[in-house]
Amino acid sequence: MSFTEKLESIAAVAATHAAEVDRGTFPTKSLDAMRAAGMLGLVSATDVGGSGKGLAEASIVVERLARECGSTAMVVCMHYCAAAVIEKLGALDVRKAVGAGKHLSTLAFSEAGSRSHFWAPVGVAKAAGTEVLLTARKSWITSAHHADSYVWSSKPLAGSEASTLWLVPRTTAGVRLAEAQFDGIGLRGNDSVPATAEDAKIPASNILGEDGGGFGIMMGTVLPWFNVLIASVSAGLMEAATTRTAAHAGGTTFQHAGSTIADLPTVRAFIARMRISTDQTKALIADTLAAMGANRADTMLRVLESKAGAGESAIQVTDLAMRVCGGAAFRKEVGVERIFRDARAAMVMGPTTDVLYDFIGKAVCGLPLF
Repeated sequence: MSFTEKLESIAAVAATHAAEVDRGTFPTKSLDAMRAAGMLGLVSATDVGGSGKGLAEASIVVERLARECGSTAMVVCMHYCAAAVIEKLGALDVRKAVGAGKHLSTLAFSEAGSRSHFWAPVGVAKAAGTEVLLTARKSWITSAHHADSYVWSSKPLAGSEASTLWLVPRTTAGVRLAEAQFDGIGLRGNDSVPATAEDAKIPASNILGEDGGGFGIMMGTVLPWFNVLIASVSAGLMEAATTRTAAHAGGTTFQHAGSTIADLPTVRAFIARMRISTDQTKALIADTLAAMGANRADTMLRVLESKAGAGESAIQVTDLAMRVCGGAAFRKEVGVERIFRDARAAMVMGPTTDVLYDFIGKAVCGLPLF
C-alpha cells in the first residue's frame, strides 16, 4: 500500500469517528490505524524501525487528517513535534519504540507562570544524585492522559537563564494531571489538560541535549515543526470548510425560485475568497518547507509567517463558511460548525498570533527577536 493509500485509509477512520471525538473521546481508533500503517513512526529513522520521513511528509499527514477531524490532527501534530526531538536527542530504546509506533509523545512547554511564552519556563529542575527532581505547573499538555511521554521544559540545573529539555514518562511519580476532561470551544478530543509536577523524579539521563540547551532546540527544531504543522492543521480545516460550503451552496435550493444558494453572485464571491485563502495558505506552507530545505536567508521569517498567516486565514474562511451556510451551519450535520470551532485554536496556541506578529515585525525591521 502506498503512502497516499495508507493516509486515505486513516483519514476514513478519522472521519468515521470525528463526531464522537468532538464529544470528548480521545481519537484512539485513528491512532490505532496510524500505528498499524506505520504512520506514528513516520519521522523516526529507518534504523530504529521508522519511515525516515521529514517535516514535509508530516505536514501532508496532519493536513489530510485535519480535513476530517481537527482533534486527531492536533494529537498527531504534537506527537510529530515531540518525535522530532526524541529522534535527534532521545535514548535508543525510546527512539525504537517511537519508530515502531508503540510510543506516543507530546510537548509539555506552556506554563502558568509564562503562559504562551513557551520558550521561558519558570518550572525548575534540581539535581539529586543520578536523578533529577522537576517542579512546575504546566498550563496544557495535549494527549496528557494518553501519551507515553512528554518532552518537558524547565529552567537549567545550573543557572537561571535559558532552559533544559527532558523526556518525562507520563507515569512519573509526582506528575499530577487534571482529572477533568477537556471541554473547550473546539478540539474537544485532544485530551489537553493542565499538569502539576512536585519533585517529580526522573533519571538524569533523560535529559534531551545539554543543560541550558533547551532554547536552541526549541528554536531550531520545535518551533519550525510546530509552526508548520499547526499551519497544516489550519490548512486542512480551511480545505474542509471550503469544500463543504461549496457543496452546501450548490445543493441547497430556493424551491419557490427554482435556484440554489450558489446562484447568488455574493455567495460565489464568498466561496471564491475561501478558495483563494485556502490556496494561499497551502502555498505559504510549501514555500516555508522550501525555504527550510534550501536553508534560505528568509527561513525563520517564513516559519513565523506560516502559523500566523494560516491561523488568521482559517478564522476568516470558517467565518465565511458559517455566513454562507446560514442557519443550517449551526446544525452539526452540515459539517462546518465543528470546523469553525476547531479553527479558533491556532490563534491562541503559543506562540500566539499576536506574539508572532511582533516577532515578524521585528524580523522585517531588522531587530533581534529576543
